[in-house]
Amino acid sequence: MSVDSKKSASNGQEKMLLSQEQQALINEVRKLIGPQSGKASIFCSDACISRYLRARNWNVKKAVKMLKLTLKWREEYKPEEIHWEDIAHEAETGKIYRTNYIDKHGRTVLVMRPSRQNSKSTKGQIKYLVYCMENAILNLPPEQEQMVWLIDFQGFNMSHISIKVTRETAHVLQEHYPERLGLAILYNAPKFFEPFFTMVKPLLETKTYNKVKFGYSDDQNTKKIMEDLFDFDHLESAFGGNDDTGFDINRYAERMKEDDKKTYSLWTRENSPPSVPNLALSLDSTRLESDTDASDSEKIDSSPDLVMDTGIINPDQKSLVNEGEKNASADIH
Repeated sequence: MSVDSKKSASNGQEKMLLSQEQQALINEVRKLIGPQSGKASIFCSDACISRYLRARNWNVKKAVKMLKLTLKWREEYKPEEIHWEDIAHEAETGKIYRTNYIDKHGRTVLVMRPSRQNSKSTKGQIKYLVYCMENAILNLPPEQEQMVWLIDFQGFNMSHISIKVTRETAHVLQEHYPERLGLAILYNAPKFFEPFFTMVKPLLETKTYNKVKFGYSDDQNTKKIMEDLFDFDHLESAFGGNDDTGFDINRYAERMKEDDKKTYSLWTRENSPPSVPNLALSLDSTRLESDTDASDSEKIDSSPDLVMDTGIINPDQKSLVNEGEKNASADIH
């Protein structure tokens, strides 16, 4: 089955009109998961269902299975009921936080600093990650459904590496937040991190893996791409920007407490869809049933278009590297 795909290269801001074929697939998924009530009915918007379909290359059976597992997980884990007070201790060092700015494509930004890990509890770390994911989604502007991760490796050493936490992070992101990550930039990762990243590659789906980039402060191509993505007056100096304000836990706590009120209001509107974008849907390729993998042999592309593509990392090149999604219809997860 095929469908015409005319995408803009704006990472989650596609304006393509919803085709009858796509809507039919959404309707089929909705029929197969059955009637939903309460928070599940709020969660299962057309935009939400489309993300699960895209994550499974528009395979209805696989999308239904994935969505059902998420609905079960949300019913049990209750991510929307995690409050600031529940995870404040995890947030104290600023190891993960949502910035007060968005990128130039309207995507919310989560900054991660693994060297500031202050907990040995995998359960607590994942709970805080889920809280941050929910908060980033809550603060997405209209017609945007993706976020950016900026991962700062300053001060990182071998003691900060955890296969267990990495595995759980990959599972939660890929299984329960499909199509939410637009781009992850690993900034100034040390050389010894490369073997670890190679080791965890099997944990990542191809789409997720292709969204990860390595960036380096001494690389001009990285600087150009960061300038194209962010307003440098707002971007933290750790990522080459001009803002050296630093993380303030007290100010951040106040922001999150206010957002908790918004979260409560959002999920108690039983008959109203949440403020997630009713985006025109994008396809992974012009073929619904297939996913085009990138080639490992692509050369570095330093053109502005690189900003719009997710890329595989080539640490040896010390730059943000695009691994071959040159087709204008390539999708971002």
